Amino acid sequence: MSLYKAFRIRKDEGKHSAGIESLEIPSPGEGEVLVRVLYSSVNYKDALAGTGKGQILRHFPLTGGIDAAGEVSESNDRRFKAGDPVIITGYELSATHDGGYAEYLCVDAEWVVPLPDGLSLKESMALGTAGFTAALALHRMEINGQRPDMGPILITGATGGVGSLAVNIFDGEGYEVTAVTGKQDQHAYLDHLGAQEVMEREKIKPGRHALERGRWGGAVDNVGGEMLSGITRTVRPWGNIAAIGLAGGHELNTTVMPFILRGVSLLGINSSGCPYEIRHEIWQRLATDLKPRHLDDILTRTISMDELPEAFDELLAGQVLGRILVETTA
Repeated sequence: MSLYKAFRIRKDEGKHSAGIESLEIPSPGEGEVLVRVLYSSVNYKDALAGTGKGQILRHFPLTGGIDAAGEVSESNDRRFKAGDPVIITGYELSATHDGGYAEYLCVDAEWVVPLPDGLSLKESMALGTAGFTAALALHRMEINGQRPDMGPILITGATGGVGSLAVNIFDGEGYEVTAVTGKQDQHAYLDHLGAQEVMEREKIKPGRHALERGRWGGAVDNVGGEMLSGITRTVRPWGNIAAIGLAGGHELNTTVMPFILRGVSLLGINSSGCPYEIRHEIWQRLATDLKPRHLDDILTRTISMDELPEAFDELLAGQVLGRILVETTA
């Protein structure tokens, strides 16, 4: 019997626990692919799942990790063969299906994206769901008419994984970027990534009126709650807001005025459920025109699976800058 290591999340009699366990390597069924995972990453959703502070897993036990990149070990699908480098992100990983914090991962072949030319496996996980989400936000905004000449793009939560990558990606596409952060000591970091202006988050307020002065051509919001409410009132006509996160709350208190008087669009960015054709296109773009110029600077830390609990706590406490890569093999 061949075993592999995985970071398992359990809930026994209402008590949450998580740690490294040994499991038997599975055999792929019809239409499945067995991947030898080399890298994963740490996302906000992973931290919620790994600490039990969010209802992410829908049954227990499960292996954590919504991202994985590695090489095909066995395949029961003609599109993949042993040795192929691949990426798996989102779908039901670490929700109803074992995730990427493991040395092996067996999934439906429909979830597997071939690693595009121009990206290494390590780079794909430096990007991971965070980079995919930032690129998907730009993709959807541009399909809906967003252009650089419409004005600055406001990016909230800018020192986090999605935020850092969004700053670099939007700047690379010719947009003027205003980055919002609560970390006063990281202004130079955001300047380096491409922000033309850095604002303290306390300056983004809802305002007293249904419509405030239009300041932003569009926005990428990683915070939600009151922050997003304020942004809806200050986006210029025909601008787009990509709603990604809810660290600041899941409720949205605004009016219909920005949408019916200014034509503002609020776009929900769902990376886990993104259709395969769009998913494939976004990864191709991340390997070419949308590849962040400063990806090495955004990847601020590499850890082992043993170090995941500490990383989760730091992320939820707002102490993480950029992206954390996970090496799943010893």
